[in-house]
Amino acid sequence: MGNIEIKKVENRKALKQFVQFYYDLYRDCPYSVPFLYFDEMSTLRKDRNPAFECCDADYFLAFKDGKVVGRVAAIINRNANERWQCRQVRFGWFDFIDDYAVSEALMGAVMEWGRERGMNEVAGPLGFTDMDREGMLVEGFDRLATMYINYNYPYYVDHIEHIGGFVKDNDYVELHVNIPAKTPDKFARLAEMVKKRYNLRVHKFTRKELIQGGKGRELFEILNETYDGLYGFARLTDRQIDKLINDYIKIADLQLVAAIVDGNDNDRMVGFGVTFPSFSKALRKTRDGRLFPFGWWHLLRVLKWHKTDTADLLLIGVLPEYRSKGANALIFDDLIQSCRRVGYYQAEAMPQMESNKGVLSQWQYMDTERTRRHRCFKRPI
Repeated sequence: MGNIEIKKVENRKALKQFVQFYYDLYRDCPYSVPFLYFDEMSTLRKDRNPAFECCDADYFLAFKDGKVVGRVAAIINRNANERWQCRQVRFGWFDFIDDYAVSEALMGAVMEWGRERGMNEVAGPLGFTDMDREGMLVEGFDRLATMYINYNYPYYVDHIEHIGGFVKDNDYVELHVNIPAKTPDKFARLAEMVKKRYNLRVHKFTRKELIQGGKGRELFEILNETYDGLYGFARLTDRQIDKLINDYIKIADLQLVAAIVDGNDNDRMVGFGVTFPSFSKALRKTRDGRLFPFGWWHLLRVLKWHKTDTADLLLIGVLPEYRSKGANALIFDDLIQSCRRVGYYQAEAMPQMESNKGVLSQWQYMDTERTRRHRCFKRPI
């Protein structure tokens, strides 16, 4: 590997180098969005991330002539491996300069780490759980990213091919959505029929209901049911749910959170949709994703005063027995109206599995454009 040196991250100083490398590598890229620095540190710290209840991980830095030139995380999600009956080590946070020796050395470190722990295959890019960023960008390099997805230079794909042995394991596609002035007739008629026939309706929870009343936990329990069976998914634990409630539900604009409740079952929640304003342009004004000295102001303008025209459609989940009843139409109907009410005219639909035809078919009545594709790769070790 020439003069490439691989070092395991052993302390807080090295972890900061690990996080900082991405900002340095993409500082001049007009399409990447810096991730929140404190959020990256919290996710990677074993004393902060509840995913370490079911995950093992180590991080590696690549050095060339004394300078950091790459990074990678090696992760074993024991719950996912048990769920899918495999012995898989994941690679994530995989970033490097355009030097084959660097990417080969980093991937070699992941595979060796996995073999030492009894794994027989490597897959990624993946995070600790499905709530982390997944997939390598393979299409859409000239589109502004979001804070919820990986952005990478085109040469990353060449490096995967050069390393060899990797095959496509799963693809995600993302859509740009032009939000109509009113709900498309097809959705509107279906939503009205669903209300009358099945006594389903949209409910807007208060923050007290979501946090103290347990509805936030119920929302993520529905997510566990809805996403079970999707690629690589492992059910969220209680502590992971608590963290998601603290990180997202506490700050969410509740106008953009839609719950579907069943009036025939004591208003039991049976589905949900969660949308956030887009922070992409605001984050690009920060200094490497840091809130201080002025980064907080750019984010606050978006969060509190809707200083963006774009929304990020983060999560939609409907219990299986309610999908055939058209409950999704109620979510779309409400979110279209809510987005237009606060001034959002376009949206980015977060990654959806290419093979999930049922989900993708929902967009046929909207004005959409496929903008990006992310891919997970796999190979034996």
